[in-house]
Amino acid sequence: MLIAEPLVLTTIATTIAAILVVAKNKYQDQGDEDPVVDAINQCLPQTQCAQCGHPGCLPYAEAIAAGEAINRCPPGGDETIYALANLLGREVSPLDPEFGELSTIKIAVIREDECIGCTLCIPACPVDAIVGAQQLMHSVLPNVCTGCDLCLSPCPVDCIDMIEAPQTTQTVPVLKPLLTDTPSPCIRCGDCEPVCPKQLSPQNLLWQASSEQAMEQLRLDDCIECRLCDRVCPSAIPLTQNFIETKHRINELKSAKQAAEVAELRYTKRNHRLATEIETVKTKPSSSDRAALLNRIKSRNNKD
Repeated sequence: MLIAEPLVLTTIATTIAAILVVAKNKYQDQGDEDPVVDAINQCLPQTQCAQCGHPGCLPYAEAIAAGEAINRCPPGGDETIYALANLLGREVSPLDPEFGELSTIKIAVIREDECIGCTLCIPACPVDAIVGAQQLMHSVLPNVCTGCDLCLSPCPVDCIDMIEAPQTTQTVPVLKPLLTDTPSPCIRCGDCEPVCPKQLSPQNLLWQASSEQAMEQLRLDDCIECRLCDRVCPSAIPLTQNFIETKHRINELKSAKQAAEVAELRYTKRNHRLATEIETVKTKPSSSDRAALLNRIKSRNNKD
């Protein structure tokens, strides 16, 4: 019995320790996900251009959450500043000229006849939009390129041009804010609820339109846009039109979030690859080196 008790205590202690480790890892991972930083990051254009002074959009989002200015993103321009101001409740301010100027979205194009295949532009691209191999012509994937122009500087022959991007290549949508909490003529009479064939609460859908989470909980997607709530509203509010616009804006938000996740994933994979990649330098002997080597060989042969 004296031997069994320590074994039992040891087993219990080991089990408790294992549970604590699992719980710590689980909740620590959940705590690392900051919803504020995630929402800010969705507002940014995901160009990873570093013009804001940070290595990418996510680090800038973290800095904004810590209090940094919201007007340091030239690719996002006024729309990104407005979205961030609306999200964080800050004042809208013009783009800080110290970090760049507003411009149209551009993409990189490589002049094929002049490309020497040095591959120096490939690791410079934060989203892996350039494909090619050593001593072979490179190409830019227009649907992936974000126009950050980070590939221009390392190119030794200046064979890369930045051109205005066609509308179809702009894969990262600009985030538009959802409906804000503005004064409404709704008197919360509740007359719209009994007539809804889907048993929704139109007045709550109207008042909570700025919250994507609330729209999901209130089942906005179940609205069939029958307009019965419009007919009974004593304030003549175009409820259905509000619901249509809210659906559209939430879809834009989801698309922007998906695009941000894809861009961030490519950016993270690129950084991981560069961090673990073994650099190899290929060099060729110069003409003087070759001549000196031949002289040593001839001298050695003469001695023999």
